[in-house]
Amino acid sequence: MKVYAYKGCGTCKKAIKWLRAQEIEFDEMAIRETPPSLEELKQALAAKGQLKALFNTSGMDYRSMGLKDKFADLSESEALELLTTNGNLVKRPLVIAEGIALVGFKQEDWERAFSL
Repeated sequence: MKVYAYKGCGTCKKAIKWLRAQEIEFDEMAIRETPPSLEELKQALAAKGQLKALFNTSGMDYRSMGLKDKFADLSESEALELLTTNGNLVKRPLVIAEGIALVGFKQEDWERAFSL
C-alpha cells in the first residue's frame, strides 16, 4: 500500500498517525517529489467518481495556475496529466492499494475501507 503525503501537511500527519495506530503497513511516498502514476490516479478517480475530487483546490499551485477558471475546459486526460506531473495539485493524503483508493482523510471512510 502506498500513502502519498506531504510532510508539512497536518491532515497527512493525522492520517499516518491513524494508520500506525491501526498497525497497518504502508510505504510513505513524498507526493511532491514522486506524484502518483496515471494508473494510480485512474484508480482514485474510479473510487471518487469525479475528477475535481482528486485536486488540492486550496493549494497555491491550483490557484496560481488559475485552475478554478480553467477546470471546466480540461479533458480528463489533460487533468490527469497535470496531476501526474505536479504532486502539489493532488489532494492528499492519497492511498492506493489493491482494492483501496482513498483521497483525503475522513476517519470513517478509512475505517470502512480497512474494515475496522
